[in-house]
Parts: sequence; C-alpha cells; structure tokens
Amino acid sequence: MKMAEILDAKAVRFAAGASSKKRLLQTLSEQAETVYDMKADEVFSALQARENLGTTGVGRGVAIPHARFETLDRIVGLFYRLEKPVNYDSLDRQPVDLIFTLLAPANDSPEHLKALAMVSRTLRSEDNCSKLRANSDPQTLYSILTELTTSKAA
Repeated sequence: MKMAEILDAKAVRFAAGASSKKRLLQTLSEQAETVYDMKADEVFSALQARENLGTTGVGRGVAIPHARFETLDRIVGLFYRLEKPVNYDSLDRQPVDLIFTLLAPANDSPEHLKALAMVSRTLRSEDNCSKLRANSDPQTLYSILTELTTSKAA
C-alpha cells in the first residue's frame, strides 16, 4: 500500500490551529465532506465515538484519528499540519500538530490495519516528522508524505 493510494492532494492542509480537539475533528470532518463527498456530521460522530474509546493521540505531537463507514468503498485519508498545536489528550499529554485521519470501509479490516500501520510507521520517525514540521505548503506536505512511503515500499 502506498500513501498516494489513500491520500488525495486536496486532503492535505496547513492550518493556523484549532481551539480544541472537538473543533479539530469538526474541521477534519468538513474536509472529508469537501474532498471525499462524505457527510461531515457522520464523519464527526464516528471520529468522536472512536475518541471516546481512547485517544488517538499517539505521542510526540502526532494523532491518527480513524473510523469506519458503511458508505465507503476504499480507505481515504486526510492530513493536517497545525501551525499552533492543540491539546488532544494524547498518551504523552503533549499537544498535537501532525494529524493523519484514516477513514475506512466498515468491512475492510486487513486493509484498514495495513493503512494504519503505514501511517504509524511514517509518523513514528522523528526525521519524517521534522520534514513535515519544516513545511507549510500543502503540496509540499503531500509530496513529502507520498515520497516517504514510496521510497520505503521500493
């Protein structure tokens, strides 16, 4: 699996920040509606329900919110880099500024887990995170993300 298969260039954003975790999830949901023609309220409800099970803030400024949907036929992603980190109730209690959201079909467990592992590996690397944090142009961020996973897959 490659990042370019799940991440549309229009789904990559640089944002000033968010006032709260809830507001960030709402913004991500609105972006899913714009880019992937999903219903923002359904995306928000699913992401919020997943967060209620336990935080998706994995530490070191990274969050990987994810949810499953009956209406999706493939895995899609959204990536945000925030200029100003937001409190996300992360495992290490640090605010997040790199957020990769995965939205997957309800019945696609193996592929969902592969995508989650790919995103996790990519954002676990301090070098990769430094490259992402050093850029604010969405197209550059998209290129970094897709090149990182393409070079690892080769």
